[in-house]
Formats: sequence, C-alpha cells, structure tokens
Amino acid sequence: MDAIGYYPRICDSVLRNKLKLTGAVLIVGAKWCGKTETALQAASSVLFIQEDPQHKEAAKMMPSLLLEGETPRLIDEWQDAPEVWDAVRHAVDRRRKPGQFILTGSATPRDEVKAHTGIGRISRILMRPMSLFESKESSGIVSLRDLFDGNHEIEAVSQLDIPRIAHSICRGGWPSAVIFPEAGGALAREYTDLIVEEDINRVDGVERNPNRVRLLLRSLARNISTLLTRLHNTDIFTIFVHGKNRFT
Repeated sequence: MDAIGYYPRICDSVLRNKLKLTGAVLIVGAKWCGKTETALQAASSVLFIQEDPQHKEAAKMMPSLLLEGETPRLIDEWQDAPEVWDAVRHAVDRRRKPGQFILTGSATPRDEVKAHTGIGRISRILMRPMSLFESKESSGIVSLRDLFDGNHEIEAVSQLDIPRIAHSICRGGWPSAVIFPEAGGALAREYTDLIVEEDINRVDGVERNPNRVRLLLRSLARNISTLLTRLHNTDIFTIFVHGKNRFT
C-alpha cells in the first residue's frame, strides 16, 4: 500500500525484517510521528479501528472477525479495541506463520491489556519523529553510529547553515511539518494542545487543569537539559516535589 509522497523511513527495513521473524509487530511512538503511514507500506490489508464505532463493538463480541483479511493485516489504533490484543496473540499461535499482523497506536493501553504480554508472538518497534536524513535535509554521509562507536574522522561539510538548523530543530521531525513546511508552527501548537487537554488525562484517568499542565510544559521546556540539582529554587522543582496536587 504505497503512499504518494511518502518519505522512506529507517523503520521500513526494520519492520520488514521483524515481519519475517514474528507473527505480529507492534509499532509504538509519539502521535503523528508516522507509524500508520510506515505500517501501510508493508500491509496488504488494513482496519482503522476509529473509522467505524461498530469495530469496537465487534471487538467485544468476536474480535477474531476483525483479523480477517490479507496479511500482513494492519490494525490501526488497536488500543481503542483492546480485545484485539488477545485475539492477535491467539491467531498467531494458531496460524504459526510470521508476518500476520501489524499493530499501531499512540494512546496508553489499559493495565489489563499490559498484563497479557505478547512475548514470542508480538515484536515491538519504537518509532520516533523524522531524523534529518529521513527528512532529506542531511545526506547521511556522517554516520551517528560510527561516531558513537568511536570513529571520529569526519570529512563532510553540512549544507545547512545555522538558521536552517535552528529552523529544523524548532519545527521537529513530524512528517506533516516536513511535507507541509507552512504548517510547522501550527502543528506544534496543536500537538501541545492535544497533550494538555486530552492525553495527560489518559495516563491515570485523572482530570487535570489544562492551564497548570501548560505551565508545567513551559517550565520543562525552559529548563531542558538543566541538572536537577540546580533546580531546587526553580518553579519546576516546586511543581514536582512540593505540588503533588497542583495539576488537578
């Protein structure tokens, strides 16, 4: 299922290899980092759980019906129908073939789902936003892996100037921001709003004050990469240590 304008991702080859080894692959990662589009490149059929409310009802009554289709079958946002998890595990056991399912999702699964692991049946890929190589802003001549392995001989010169590097950092590696540059700033604001108003409440089911959560994020951003030992007298330290209930 090739997508028009799809930027190849490093995870593409990782996903293909894992599908050769295990019955199912779970792709996890931040919202909007490209999990679904990457999964679609390898999938032969797809079920979008959020597309039809009846999918959630079917998952409660007979989840195996949702698994019917050409393989690899992509189940997108599976955590909205958590019964699918066990159905996939059992289907993998019965079929005894690799590359049957791909699961994608961003939300935090419920504890009862986490308790039923898919060890040996479902492998996992952690996907992140685009690197500069994936967004075609870097040639990839300098290997980060080589640098971490101790090879410090760098013979290439970056084609990006300082303003361009700063722009890429602030924009982030969200595929939509890369493909549609004019939407970069708006996308970042919308992403923040989603965290503040919805996602943070899903962690433990506690409703939190959006304004206070936004203040926390602002403080975190301001103090990023600062040693905690230097923050005793700052607002972020006060929020975490002395303000246990300040978010609610």
